[in-house]
Amino acid sequence: MDFHIFIYIAVLLLAALLSTRLMKIFKLPNVTGYIVTGIVMGPFVFGLLFNNFTYDGIKDSPIYLYIDKIKWVSTIALGFIAFSIGTSFKKSVLKTVGKRVVIITVLEALFASIFVIAALVGAHFIFPEQVSWELVLTLGAIAAATAPAATLMVIKQYRARGPLVDTLLPVVALDDAAALISFAVLFQIAMTMAGGGSFDVYKMIVKPILEIIISLSIGVAFGFLISFMNKFFKSRNNRLVICIFSIFACCGLYFLFKSEYLGEFELSSLLMCMMVGAIYTNLRDDSGKTLDVMDRFTSPIYLMFFVISGASLDLTVFFSKNGLIVMGIALVYIISRVVGKWTGAFTGASISNCEPKVKKYLGFALIPQAGVAIGLATTANTLFLSHPNTEVAGTMVIAIVLTSTLVYELIGPLVSKFALKKAGEIPENE
Repeated sequence: MDFHIFIYIAVLLLAALLSTRLMKIFKLPNVTGYIVTGIVMGPFVFGLLFNNFTYDGIKDSPIYLYIDKIKWVSTIALGFIAFSIGTSFKKSVLKTVGKRVVIITVLEALFASIFVIAALVGAHFIFPEQVSWELVLTLGAIAAATAPAATLMVIKQYRARGPLVDTLLPVVALDDAAALISFAVLFQIAMTMAGGGSFDVYKMIVKPILEIIISLSIGVAFGFLISFMNKFFKSRNNRLVICIFSIFACCGLYFLFKSEYLGEFELSSLLMCMMVGAIYTNLRDDSGKTLDVMDRFTSPIYLMFFVISGASLDLTVFFSKNGLIVMGIALVYIISRVVGKWTGAFTGASISNCEPKVKKYLGFALIPQAGVAIGLATTANTLFLSHPNTEVAGTMVIAIVLTSTLVYELIGPLVSKFALKKAGEIPENE
C-alpha cells in the first residue's frame, strides 16, 4: 500500500479545515472552502508540480491516481446525504407540503429543461457542428438535475429552519427522479435523431419507471429492516451502525444492478437511501437520537466529498481545441438553467399557494448541480462515443457539464445562503 496516499489525505483534511477560517472572514459557506481546496490541491493545480507543469499525461500523475482511488468516498457521502434528506419526510411535514412538493418538483425540472433547450437552439444555428441537436437535447435533460449535497450542508451549517427549508429538502430529493426520467426520454430521442438507434418504448418509458420503482422499493425494504432491528439494539452507537449498514448496502446494490445479468438497471442510490431515511424516521419515534449521533459522525465524510468533487473537476476543458466555444455554451447553459429553475419553482409555488418567501427564494436554492449531472453526462459521453455520428457531442457534453459544475459548485452554496438569509430562515446568531 502506498503510504503517500495517507499523507495526501491528511493534507487534504487539514487544508479543508483551515479553509473554513478563511471562509468565515469573507462570510462564505464552508462548502465553498472545501471545493476550492479540492481544486487547488487536486491534480489539475497542485498535481502539476509532479507532472512537469504540463497537462500532458496528467491522468497518470500520482495526485490524479490518489483522487481516483478515494472517489468511492463520494458515493458513500451521497448516500448519507440522501438518508439525511429522507429523514425530513416526516408525516407531519408531508401533510403540509406533500402536494406542493410534487407540483414544484415537476415544474422546476420541466422549466429548466425547456429554457436550456430553447437557449441552445440559438447556439445550434451559430455553431451547428459543435452544438448538434443531440447535444441540445442531452443538456436539456441534464439541466433538470439538482445537487442536494451543497444545499443540505448550507442548511446544516447555519441551522436554517422554516417553510422554505421544509419545502426545499423534499423538492431536492425528488428532483433526482425527475432528472432520471427527463434524461431517459430526451437522450433516447437525441440518439434516434443522430442515427444511433430507433425509438424504444422500453428504454424511454418502461425502464426508467422500473428503475425508480425498484430504487424506492429497496429503500422501503431497508427502512423497515433497520426499524425492526432497532428493537434488538438499544444503544445509539449500535443503531448508528445499523443505519450505516443500510447506506452501504444500498450503494452496493446500485452497482450490482448495473451488471448485465441483472438487466443493467441504472438505479438511484440517492432514492434508495432517501427512502430508507424516510421510512426510518416515521417508524421510529426515537430516531432523532440516532440521527444526532450520525450528524457528528458524517461531518468529515461530507468534507471529503466536496474536496474530492473539487479535485475531480477537469480544468483541461478550458485549454482544449474548442475551449472558448465550450465556455460560451456553458455560459448559455448556466444562465438559462438558473432562469428556468427559478421560473419553474416560482410558478409551482404560486400554483400551490406557498408563502411569498418560498415563491421568491426557492428557485435560488436549486442552483447547485454536481454528482447526478456529471453521472448523466458521463453516461451520455460513453454512449455518444460509441457511435460515429455523435463523437463530437460526446466530447462537448462532458466538457460543458464539467465547466458549468465548476461555476455552480462555487456560487451555488453562496446563493443558497443568500436565499435562506433573505427568507429569514437563518438565525441571527448564525
